[in-house]
Amino acid sequence: MAATPSNMLPLATIAPDFSLPDTQSGKQLGLQDLKGEQGTIVMFICNHCPYVLHIKQQLIAIAQQYAMLGISTIAISSNDVENYPQDAPDKMQQLMTEWGHPFAAYLYDENQQVAKAYQAACTPDIYLFDANLVCVYRGRLDSSTPKNDEPVNGEDLRNALDNLLARQPINPEQIPSIGCNIKWKAR
Repeated sequence: MAATPSNMLPLATIAPDFSLPDTQSGKQLGLQDLKGEQGTIVMFICNHCPYVLHIKQQLIAIAQQYAMLGISTIAISSNDVENYPQDAPDKMQQLMTEWGHPFAAYLYDENQQVAKAYQAACTPDIYLFDANLVCVYRGRLDSSTPKNDEPVNGEDLRNALDNLLARQPINPEQIPSIGCNIKWKAR
């Protein structure tokens, strides 16, 4: 479990567009289909990452709570399933059933182009875009990791979400997420 930090996509970047297969519905869905009226969380996760599993309850709670406030949460897995079969689309579908389908979609980025467009490096890698799909936050959920005793409370992302919804400035001093590296395919 090597700790990899996120690359920190520049603030004010427009969300790169995409269209990917949704493992829950079987449909091809794009950013325009899934974006929220007030904002959109795009996060790169995977089924087996201990960092993702460590914060899963907060990811679910935030997705459900903020969905009622016009924020859509889109989860994407970009891992190489040939070498990490536990992250395959059928397993992604199974995981979302276990988690209660909390996200607008759990998409599979087979060719890894979406992860590259977002400069994603780790799982979880979390991005928040405003109603115009402008990046206003990227970084960690909170200070908790599987290796420390910090509480999992979603504080950093929740503060950004609350400020976005209140139309207040979001602190530009943001801390990278830490997680397992995205499992890139061999070239």
